[in-house]
Amino acid sequence: MNTTLVGSAPRAQSAADITDWRPEDDAFWNSRGKAIAYRNLWISIPNLLCAFAVWLMWGIITVQMINLGFPFRPDELFTLTAIAGLMGATFRIPASFFIRLAGGRNTVFLTSALLIIPAVWTGVALQDKSTPLWVFQACAFLSGIGGGNFSASMSNINTFFPKRQQGLALGLNAGLGNFGVTTMQIVIPLVMTAGVFGAYGGEAMTLLKDSGWILGKIKAGTPTFIQNAGFVWAAVLVPLVALAWFGMNNLLTISPTYGGTLKAFAKILYLWAIASLVGIVGLYFYLPAPTGLGLLNMWVALPLIIVACVLLMKLGAFGEMKGNINAQFQIFRNKHTWSMTALYIVTFGSFIGFSMALPLSITVIFGFQHIPDAAGVMTHTLKNPNAPSALTYAWIGPFVGALIRPLGGWISDKVGGSIVTQWISAVMVVASAAVGYVMLQAYGSATPEQYFMPFMLLFILLFAASGIGNGSTFRTVGVIFDRLQAGPVLGWTAAVGAYGSFIAPVVIGQQIKAGTPQFAFYGFAAFYAVCLVLNWWFYLRSGAEIKNP
Repeated sequence: MNTTLVGSAPRAQSAADITDWRPEDDAFWNSRGKAIAYRNLWISIPNLLCAFAVWLMWGIITVQMINLGFPFRPDELFTLTAIAGLMGATFRIPASFFIRLAGGRNTVFLTSALLIIPAVWTGVALQDKSTPLWVFQACAFLSGIGGGNFSASMSNINTFFPKRQQGLALGLNAGLGNFGVTTMQIVIPLVMTAGVFGAYGGEAMTLLKDSGWILGKIKAGTPTFIQNAGFVWAAVLVPLVALAWFGMNNLLTISPTYGGTLKAFAKILYLWAIASLVGIVGLYFYLPAPTGLGLLNMWVALPLIIVACVLLMKLGAFGEMKGNINAQFQIFRNKHTWSMTALYIVTFGSFIGFSMALPLSITVIFGFQHIPDAAGVMTHTLKNPNAPSALTYAWIGPFVGALIRPLGGWISDKVGGSIVTQWISAVMVVASAAVGYVMLQAYGSATPEQYFMPFMLLFILLFAASGIGNGSTFRTVGVIFDRLQAGPVLGWTAAVGAYGSFIAPVVIGQQIKAGTPQFAFYGFAAFYAVCLVLNWWFYLRSGAEIKNP
């Protein structure tokens, strides 16, 4: 067994540890580094894909719970997507620092293995309609681990590649990883149609309403194994976790003091325990009764959760962990950390938020005829016989956004990230305002289906623009920051951007309930316009400190 010096004390070195890593050295890269980097990338991608699938599966599960007659109101089901979204983002805050603290291979293995818990528990809970709401909320809470994995995964892949190739590498990892959204939206309706797990999977339930998936409608009365929505990911994760353990590497140039595998695992679990505590308290004060107290609105709860998580991480760190975290916290002194955080909310925040909110939005807006009652008050309770199926169409937008993301990184490597970000921000301003107008028309119509095609085409445009922008903003971070800071910055921006998965379902759900869904998208358009100006000011104007990174 080899040893390497960490400080002044020798430490046993795992076969997965690499002590010499010089990706900017062309000779090293071509002779040895490229093969290792791409092996880690190709193993990282399917693990990240499954992480996204487990995190975002509630957007599809909640739609099918309605079709199967689970005894929950739509606003209660919206809490499941919101909880998963909030915790996915909150778990990203500590995950931003995992690679330096614990090593890449150790982090990907453990964080992927932990996803098996919510996958199995969700499958068990869905076997019985009498399962209480808090159980599903707990499953959604734990599925947020999948959202947290993104920050660690991107930080890890960033360390393997030379700066000139980071746009493409990060675009591939994130873009193909983001296919977890589309994969989930296709696979879950498919595996629900058959008892693929035999007696271990439990009994089928009967659809009370027509459902659907990409091949068309599934008629009411069809036996449905909704529990497979959880079990299928547990089955896929087992071999992927093994692949991560035996095929990935820790770069000791990035995480020289991770201290061995068990110590690395302990650091990850400790920091995630802090994030879990913050999330539980924050959700308790935010969620309405009977789950919580309902004392805080979203715009108060979110910043309090973020600040509390960061402060508790800093105060709770000890030993060598304290020094590492303090060193990485230096990113918060750099103004570009904050500008890139805002820009990443525009791109990834929109992508993930719309992915979470779109299925239920289609179901509510286009699934009912919106007509006035005898008193002239608009009602939204009469079923629309011509309603499009959310499960048939909701996958298209995320598919386009994920597919095009590597292209955004590749173009940005050629022309500069900020130019690409500027163009897509302008497109998103116009497209978001247009979506709001179409939603206004649909929500006031007895035949909302006539507005569905422009609604979907505009949403696909939003997803495409956000996907390209995901690649351009990550490329920009890789250019602005050095190798040690770029990883934590990528993780931090991804963490804050991921709160879009919480904000979008809540904002859209609230505005639909108020009868004004268009206001949600007018607000998004205004935010995109502000960030367009921000991007120009920091990176494109003639006096910019860093020009078109």
